[in-house]
Amino acid sequence: MAHTTGGAIGASRISAMDAREAARLLKGVRSAALAGDRPPTAPRPEIAESWRRMLAGGVHPDRDTRSRVLSAAETEERRQVSPLRDLLPVLREGLLPSLDEALHIMVVADADGRLLWREGHTSILRKADRLGFAVGADWDEAVVGTNGVGTALVTRRPVQVFSAEHFVSSHHDWTCAGAPVRDPRDGQLLGVIDVSGPLATMHPATLAWVSSVARLAERELRIRHLESLERLRSVAAPLLARQPGRAVAVDGHGWTAAVAGLAPTERIALPKPFGPGRVWVPQLGDCLVEPLPGGWLLSVAQTPAGAQAAAARVVLDLSRPEACLVTVYGASGSWSQELSPRHAELLFLLAESPRGRSAAELAQELFGDPTRTVTVRAEMSRVRRNLAGVLTHRPYRFAQGVEVELIRPGNPAALLPHSTAPAVVGARLGRTDPWGTSGP
Repeated sequence: MAHTTGGAIGASRISAMDAREAARLLKGVRSAALAGDRPPTAPRPEIAESWRRMLAGGVHPDRDTRSRVLSAAETEERRQVSPLRDLLPVLREGLLPSLDEALHIMVVADADGRLLWREGHTSILRKADRLGFAVGADWDEAVVGTNGVGTALVTRRPVQVFSAEHFVSSHHDWTCAGAPVRDPRDGQLLGVIDVSGPLATMHPATLAWVSSVARLAERELRIRHLESLERLRSVAAPLLARQPGRAVAVDGHGWTAAVAGLAPTERIALPKPFGPGRVWVPQLGDCLVEPLPGGWLLSVAQTPAGAQAAAARVVLDLSRPEACLVTVYGASGSWSQELSPRHAELLFLLAESPRGRSAAELAQELFGDPTRTVTVRAEMSRVRRNLAGVLTHRPYRFAQGVEVELIRPGNPAALLPHSTAPAVVGARLGRTDPWGTSGP
């Protein structure tokens, strides 16, 4: 790509022009750069770097290449497991009130560049459909060229792309601004928030607007993380009070909720893989690790190196319809948690099936439809968040070495009375076949 001695064209200069004049200038810059000639002015550095990546990767500048759009089921599965799902109220509050007036749309993409949510002005949504900017589409930079979603994912920074700054010519009638969202617990990239619309509606302040909303979303994640640590602390405190030695309660990312006999530390680096049992933790040494709801209890070992942590025991108490409880017993004591109706159903089915269940089998038992695996996987992901080390997957089941006790109500008809799951209904009637096909 040719270089120029002139200054790069900046967003402020573009904003001073009308849309047609800006588009003409940018197309001239792009055409010269692609031809290896000296452009009238240099592209912005982040755009020039993106164009170099596109040329090296073989993206055609004038061919609208699109990948396979995800099916509705595949999109829903990604939505269910995406941490951005819980941030939609924050994003909508920060962006949607101004989108109709600005003739823009809001797009939320995951870390792979797949568009998971899209909202905004109806007429702009229809135009976006023609561009392939639709839910389930792949807007990775290597697929569709320089754009507010894919380029923000590559650079890990907010980016605004005007008209012919898009590498692929079919996108030149659009402007977009995207900002990445990171998980404050570990810095992992979760996805991108993007605001896009026709070139005529461009404004340089859009990038600052989108970036500020992305920071608000990260702040919301941080608040939720602190709340989860507080819940973990409330469970861990009585266990730590009974500890004879040094111990610490941490969440799944190693953030500390409570300590006993140790100097407070904000975070402990957990080795990978990590799970219950005897584990060497660099900051602490040899530890006995036990699961807690939303985290782990690490007891600095006082026993010989060959000793093993006591096997966990789980009691699933379904005897009282108004409050289904799961209690986990370990070497350091026990903790209990009230279950939602759906999670009570799932744990009941797993307690009845030591060999485990696939997602399709659980879907059949819960809904009478083995294709509803997306819902099952999402719910099991939430259950396992609080029962890490107690439940495993592929297939879903209680972990090896975990003793499970199921307490049913005295009257079989009172088993999860509000459940309509075929397997639970069958159990109330005394069927031994969880698929509900055999008689009593």
